[in-house]
Amino acid sequence: MTPYPQLIIDALKNVRYPGTGQDIVTAGMVADNIRIEGMKVSFSLITEKANDPFIKSVVKMAEQAILMYADPDIEIKGNISVQSRQAPRPDLPHLLPGVKNIIAIASGKGGVGKSTVCTNLAVALAQKGYKVGLLDADIFGPSVPKMLGVEDAAPELVKKEGRDLIVPIENWGIKMLSIGFFVKKENAVVWRGAMAGNALKQLIGDADWGELDYFLIDFPPGTSDIHLTLVQTLPITGAVIVSTPQAVALADARKGISMFTGEKVNVPILGLVENMAWFTPAELPENRYYLFGKEGCKQLAEEQGHALLGQIPIVQSIREGGDGGQPVALRQESITGMAFSQLADNLVEAVDKRNRELPKTQIVEVKQK
Repeated sequence: MTPYPQLIIDALKNVRYPGTGQDIVTAGMVADNIRIEGMKVSFSLITEKANDPFIKSVVKMAEQAILMYADPDIEIKGNISVQSRQAPRPDLPHLLPGVKNIIAIASGKGGVGKSTVCTNLAVALAQKGYKVGLLDADIFGPSVPKMLGVEDAAPELVKKEGRDLIVPIENWGIKMLSIGFFVKKENAVVWRGAMAGNALKQLIGDADWGELDYFLIDFPPGTSDIHLTLVQTLPITGAVIVSTPQAVALADARKGISMFTGEKVNVPILGLVENMAWFTPAELPENRYYLFGKEGCKQLAEEQGHALLGQIPIVQSIREGGDGGQPVALRQESITGMAFSQLADNLVEAVDKRNRELPKTQIVEVKQK
């Protein structure tokens, strides 16, 4: 007996979508394009999102249901196509077409103030009139929302060009997203590398970043598969390495530099930032106490042939500003405010120089063995 459309539809009512438990016919997942040529049947399934995690298993269940409930002789294997109601994410490396410069802010180890430097650098750039985005890619210790005073914010979705996009949170002239917005702040993030990488890809490719002059990415400390995910996803203009002057931090900073400049990654180093360069007490503003060693990061920059973009002193107001959601870079007349303003100017100059002299960075190609 030749199959007919209603027979196929009735068979598909036995297939339930794993995400909701609803049958795929009632859920509107069966497209109105069933074609029957003799015993060959073909049609499409419609998903809400282009990267639906359940769709492969739904296709197999649909094939089995048709063979079981309609006719075991129907030719259906390989004849079910998949359509998405949502437009697909742009192909790599074109995830951020409106972004001019993508800057990695990285450190060889934790505890050197990388996120503090990244946040205040973003504020300083925004105050100079640049369009700035900031991605907190420190999956396991997302601190940027607190530093920008938006810890309790909840990003919304907007429909744009057929896609559901996350709207970055804006404060102090900066567009920002962090995994911290999507997990409870008191909970530890215990994820495997692939889960963390996929979450970051969503925050990059499924967000409405729009037009940006500088897109700063606060990398996790050290060197990990998160770093590889990011350089495989985005053509990073250049990296800024943050370190303290002490020897143990500088040893790890060397590893960070090596990771970015290695043959496979090949991301230019824009320069180094020496954080906690010295301590100046408020009551003795002319005095400098070199608690972690003197100019170690400056010497490393000279040794490796990289620019020293800035030296940031230890000042109590930096910690207070970070904890209170009022970045110290907002106070442009203060010592630290001026230090971050100068750092921003030096970064802009370093990026311009890099773009004049070097070709555009390519994403790292993933080679299958």
